[in-house]
This record gives sequence, C-alpha cells and structure tokens, in this order.
Amino acid sequence: MHGERSAELGSIARAVRVLDAVGAAELGMGVSEIARQTGISKSSAQRIAVELVENGLLERDGTRYRLGLHLFELGQRVPRRRDLRDAAAPFMHDLREATGHSVHLAVLDGTSVVYLDVLRSPSAPPLPTRAGGRWPAHGTGIGKAILAFSSADVVDRVVAGGLRRLSERTITNPGLFAAELARIRERGVSYDLEESRAGVACVASPVVGSDDQVVAGISVSGWHNRINLDHSAAAVRTAALGLSRQLSGP
Repeated sequence: MHGERSAELGSIARAVRVLDAVGAAELGMGVSEIARQTGISKSSAQRIAVELVENGLLERDGTRYRLGLHLFELGQRVPRRRDLRDAAAPFMHDLREATGHSVHLAVLDGTSVVYLDVLRSPSAPPLPTRAGGRWPAHGTGIGKAILAFSSADVVDRVVAGGLRRLSERTITNPGLFAAELARIRERGVSYDLEESRAGVACVASPVVGSDDQVVAGISVSGWHNRINLDHSAAAVRTAALGLSRQLSGP
C-alpha cells in the first residue's frame, strides 16, 4: 500500500512538472522540449502529455501542447482567487479610473507573488504581468507591500531564496531589503522605482483579512516619468483600506 501511494505521488509530481513547463511557454511546447525542461524521459513525457490531453488539462496543437480549458475552469473555482478577486473588482476599477494606470491584485505564494487579476491601462507600459502569472516578490512593489506585513519566517524564506537582480535598481542586499520593509511598515505604502523593470514605477499597499493578517496586495503601475507617486499612493492606500474593511466585515 505504501509503495502504491509513493508511486501515485510520483506520477502526480511528474504531471505537475509537465503542466508547469507547458504553462511557462506561451506558444506551447513539443514533447522533446517538455522532456528537456522537466528532466523526464521523452517516452514518459509523451505518455503524461497524452493522459493530460484526455482529461482536458492540456490541448494538442499539431506537435505542440498547451494548457487546456479544463485547467482554466478549475482555476476559476479556487476559493481564495475567486473571493478575493470578486471583492477587489470595484476597488480596482475605481483605482484605474482615479489614476489612469494599470492595477494589479496579487497574493504571496512561497517566494513569488501570483497575480489574481490585472486591469490594464492603455497609457501604461506593456508589462509581462498577467492573471495567474508569477513574479519574484522581493522585486515588486506589491510583493514588498505583502512581505512588510508578513511574519519574520516568511520574509526569511524569501531572503534565503536569494534576492535575484531583476533590473539595475533591484534591492539585492538583505540588510537594505530589511530596511526597505521597515519603511513600508511605517508608511503603509510600497514603491517599486524601476526595481522590477526599467522605466516602470509601481505603488502598492497591503490588504488584510478578517484576522488582521495580510492576505494580498493591490498596486498601480505606470511609466516612471508619468506616474504621480503621491497621488497614486493616496489612491492605492484608500483602495487597500476599503478592500480590507470589506474583507474584515461581518
């Protein structure tokens, strides 16, 4: 029985590896590439991909595979994603109207932020962020806003994972990063001044839930030479507080 369970978990882990690899490739991925990316043999990758297609988790386009519609349907049912996204929607729309910039809602997952929703502005920079996408938490305004109000062990895990440089301005020194989080705690607002991407500035605030624990972050992003940081900070802070009150309500 124990051996059967171990084999089952191994199969699931390999399937997740395949899904992760295919999901990271915008144009899909062939079997040979899947095998290289995952470290799974080509024959096993082929078998796993076929089974995932049969269950709607992958789709086949010629010789390439891409994520399937059933995976999208399941994602829409994730309670944390759905509830937070639905509650945040009116605040995000108001925030885009007030600032004219793109608006993001994200949660922390490990050392990354996962974007639950993105409202783009026509005048904002073409960012690589998208709903369901990930970005290193330490190099984003929204990630730093969440980390500043997270427990010490959560922050330690991020620092231990390495503060990878995303741009010339990314904070990569642990001591400087700790000082940055302290400043964010004092003012309740986080800034990303071209730290995640050259030319882009971001203002973010944490969102807290019913237990007064940080559950998400909300932000606006725009060109660094066009965004009014003071105006955006006030608007983001107001939106975050409003959403926090709603999540903390009866």
